[in-house]
Amino acid sequence: MTREEEPVMCQHLLVAADRYHMDRLKLMCEERLHRSIDVGSVADILALAEQHGCHGLRKTCIKFLESPDALDAVLTTDDLEQPSSPSCKQGGQDPASQHPMFLDYLTAMSHT
Repeated sequence: MTREEEPVMCQHLLVAADRYHMDRLKLMCEERLHRSIDVGSVADILALAEQHGCHGLRKTCIKFLESPDALDAVLTTDDLEQPSSPSCKQGGQDPASQHPMFLDYLTAMSHT
């Protein structure tokens, strides 16, 4: 497994761990995902955290987005149009349509 594949695998495992109430595995996946948050992954990870009740992971994503440079980069990336999160792909929806608060939050942060 490559370094790029690990966060995607952790996202899939987190979804399964949440579904089957495997709390320890879910926490382990959250810890790995904390370390993989970047401009290209924060939208998917935030959507995943919201959907699966990962409050610490959600806070880390929001803290990452509090940086004006990171927020600007996320707002200009095409990653919002092409979600890679397993939760987002299941319904064919992007993070914004699954979680309207995501774009509201990004928009509010960009105006501060």
